[in-house]
Amino acid sequence: MIRIKGEQVLNNMAVFPRGAKLFSAMRTSLHRSWLHSSAVLQSDTSQSAFFPPAEGVMLPTGTFNNRVAFITGGGTGLGRAMTTTLSQLGAQCVIASRKLDVLQQTAEEISSQTGNKVHVVQCDVKDPEAVSRCVDQMESLTGLPDVIINNAAGNFVCPSERLSPNGWKSITDIVLNGTAFVTLELGKRLIQSQKGASFLAITTIYAESGSGFVVPSASAKAGVEALYKSLAAEWGRYGHRFNIIQPGPIRTKGAFSRLDPTGMFEKAMIGRIPTGRLGTPSEIANLAAYMSSNYATWMSGAVVRFDGGEYVSMAGEFNELRRVTSDQWKMMEAMIRSTKGS
Repeated sequence: MIRIKGEQVLNNMAVFPRGAKLFSAMRTSLHRSWLHSSAVLQSDTSQSAFFPPAEGVMLPTGTFNNRVAFITGGGTGLGRAMTTTLSQLGAQCVIASRKLDVLQQTAEEISSQTGNKVHVVQCDVKDPEAVSRCVDQMESLTGLPDVIINNAAGNFVCPSERLSPNGWKSITDIVLNGTAFVTLELGKRLIQSQKGASFLAITTIYAESGSGFVVPSASAKAGVEALYKSLAAEWGRYGHRFNIIQPGPIRTKGAFSRLDPTGMFEKAMIGRIPTGRLGTPSEIANLAAYMSSNYATWMSGAVVRFDGGEYVSMAGEFNELRRVTSDQWKMMEAMIRSTKGS
């Protein structure tokens, strides 16, 4: 049998002696048109018309009334989007990060939009003492939270042979240690107070597969997932749920400035996403709100991949054959039918 894998099918055609000239011509034609279709695929996002993002808040008004939500990295990007949605649904939100001025501006803007108070607490999640002080301050403002979203993160692209110990430490301290410090500090206090809560971590699709050039992030995010799945099993008896969202590419200023500084990778990313577009912050905010709400109380230990099909598109060995046109398939079928033996 001939294996159809990328251009391997083209190379294999040259070994058949029968009709060699025909095969050679077909091979050249298919190769040229394949390259053309590859370029077209990366810029053709017409399928995105089938998958438009819905605007607005998904859950009923008042879903989070009388509940407190704590969001790390809540001043910008996905954290800001999740805070906005939770506030619209009635939550009293507390947002935390290192940059107090950014937090204050975000809190004012969200409060003016939703009519609900958004509190700010300065916190460097990689410092366990700072985390403890942050939780002390939150307790005095709102009491212990009902919803905890560990969203604070750091990342940059770098060849691993150029990665310094400080580069490794800066990412793993924020992503893995920061999530652990926040989760353990709050979890212990919630257990002591006999109060249940929903914990949600925002990771990434490559936490599952690993990825070159973002090795500290991949390692740290995988550790976060192991932490949350472990605690889902151990702390369910205390009324705690632990879930994970693995987002695919979603345009935010902070992430894209470090991961795609030239903008050259965005078209390639869209080209491999079956839904033909990037995700939006409001989409992940709606999913996070659902997973943190009382509509999802039977969900714990779950990992939800939210990427427009990107992961499975990259994982399938033969998925690149979506580049093949109808005319190319006719040529390939003729080649395959002419193959004799194994």
